[in-house]
Amino acid sequence: MSTPDPRDEQRHLPDSTELWNESYYMDWFNDDLTLGGYARIGFYPNLNRVWYWACLVGPDRPLVTVIEHEVAMPKSASSLELRHEGLWADHVIEVPNEHMSINLEAFGLSLDDPAEVYHDPRGEVVPFGFELDFITDRGAYQWPPVTPRYEIPCRVQGQILVGDERIEFDGWGQRDHSWGAARDWWAMPWSWTAGRLEDGERWHSAGGFSPNSEWGVGYELAAGSDEFAESDQVQIDIEEGREGMPTGTRTRFGQFDVQFEPIAFSPVLLVHPDGREARFPRAMAKVTHADGRTGGGWIEWNQPPKP
Repeated sequence: MSTPDPRDEQRHLPDSTELWNESYYMDWFNDDLTLGGYARIGFYPNLNRVWYWACLVGPDRPLVTVIEHEVAMPKSASSLELRHEGLWADHVIEVPNEHMSINLEAFGLSLDDPAEVYHDPRGEVVPFGFELDFITDRGAYQWPPVTPRYEIPCRVQGQILVGDERIEFDGWGQRDHSWGAARDWWAMPWSWTAGRLEDGERWHSAGGFSPNSEWGVGYELAAGSDEFAESDQVQIDIEEGREGMPTGTRTRFGQFDVQFEPIAFSPVLLVHPDGREARFPRAMAKVTHADGRTGGGWIEWNQPPKP
């Protein structure tokens, strides 16, 4: 396994593919899984727009979500600063492969039922923002050369503001960066995961791309180690629930065997320029390893339209 090139933390030049995409994800959760969230920047330069998502979730609080699919591209080809009506977001690579900071000032939609996102969501509009630092937890993982991508397990600290609340946050998370390939949400399913077990072990997986193949990408980063144990076979068993939002998922690769119990959802509805719709539920989840260890993290399932 190679280490990500520090220069790849920055944006990249697109080719001419319509859906050429460059994506930055930042997920976070605390130890007791009472609070979590994520932010995503999705650059579509050939559509002249950016998709921006951010959310705050918890099992005992409503979803607060920001979903904007018409954000203007930054004026500079190197900038990670976004501006849109009622939204300012900035993202800074403080030290490549080691430290990233993210900031948001916006208004989010508060929803008691996350599935409303798939329909005509109506809820209370509340101020929502954060200042968060993502500090690398031991190492950065370069994906195999099937697509340009890396994953970085992190410690996450900072401040979150929602409504009248000001929350000091100290927890864990994951950030990833991918580019150079068409992100066709409407053609291919997948399930991505990342998180931390109670003893400090970190993991990441991506699989479920085809019902006829168990090919995938997975790593384990054992507690106290800086060596990633890799796998190219990922088995996924999904239990679907209401509105297609899974009630559980078992993920296996190498010696890793975990059951995910989603406890707080933040889904997104994805509409292709031709009108096709894909559903993209993401959830903060409690995890239980087959050996009895527990932990937490984030899991997503891309659900393209049925043939």
